[in-house]
Amino acid sequence: MKTTVSVIKADIGSVSGHCVAHPALIDKCEEVLTDAMESSIIEDFYITRCGDDIDLIMTHKNGELNEEVHRTAYDAFMKATEIARELKLYGAGQDLLSDTFSGNIKGMGPGVAEMEFKERPSDPVIVYCCDKTEPGAFNLPIFKMFADPFNTAGLVIDPSLHDGFKFEVYDVMEHTKVILDCPEEMYDLLALIGSTGRYVIKRVWKKNGEIAAAISTERLNLMAGEYVGKDDPAAIVRAQSGFPANGEVVEPFSFPHMVSGWMRGSHNGPIMPVSQENANPIRFDGPPRIIGLGFQVADAQLIGPVDLFDDPAFDEARKQSSQVANYIRRHGPFEPHRLPSEEMEYTSLPGVMKKLEPRFTKMDE
Repeated sequence: MKTTVSVIKADIGSVSGHCVAHPALIDKCEEVLTDAMESSIIEDFYITRCGDDIDLIMTHKNGELNEEVHRTAYDAFMKATEIARELKLYGAGQDLLSDTFSGNIKGMGPGVAEMEFKERPSDPVIVYCCDKTEPGAFNLPIFKMFADPFNTAGLVIDPSLHDGFKFEVYDVMEHTKVILDCPEEMYDLLALIGSTGRYVIKRVWKKNGEIAAAISTERLNLMAGEYVGKDDPAAIVRAQSGFPANGEVVEPFSFPHMVSGWMRGSHNGPIMPVSQENANPIRFDGPPRIIGLGFQVADAQLIGPVDLFDDPAFDEARKQSSQVANYIRRHGPFEPHRLPSEEMEYTSLPGVMKKLEPRFTKMDE
């Protein structure tokens, strides 16, 4: 029987603005998931947070989009939201766009990354969780893991990786998708995923169809029709023995690349790889953060995690991220720090434009 790893995340309330999820919310989620494990809905779980987002990492035997598993996550978030409202936490229930469960949690606000696979004799699985950014933030690092030989030497020297990988890309504006082979269609892939606000990598497979990576691609603002918070994606990546090595999977984050999000979801900034302890986006509600947790999956049990960015080797990336943050912040409300106008359509700016609209006149009058 195959094992499924499901990561479902949501922002349901934070202390002191959009900073840190309250421990009482995590405790309530743990109660719900413990009950689900005792009822054999899930096999194992681990709960973490990145900033104000709570990430439920669950293993089970029920496959993707399973109603019972998704209902478990939904119930956990709903019950934790009740506590958030009692504590008057900021953004209580922010990511829950509906109070009626409808079969699975997709389209209801929370982000979902899932993969089902037959366990290998040893199956390292890495879970990445972000705050203050969007799904396209994974485009560059996922590309580097599975298609860039300067990052992943195994693409050149390991016969089990040499054939390359298949990338599923979503157009989140048109609700369409395409699958591209690498290295054969690498330039076509790059032509799309460089537009991180529109084209996002959803899944990666080996050429034989074995799943390699899955990313949450829910665009909260597009679902809600207005700005209610950034998407704060999560990703699951398999490593070793036919996939990139663990070191090749974390290596892309040694470069704090620019992502969109940060304050009010309206700014570009460097993503900072941090330990769980330091996943607290404070400065200008940022900079955007990412944590990485390394597990072994053994008979649907989660062994670990290892806090992968709790490593002094990433100190230079954190330092560079701070330097880039200093530089870009000095632009204030100007591009390229503020997002381009087409991206601002999904933030709070339209409210300002609506106020000014009656005062615009033709230039030749």
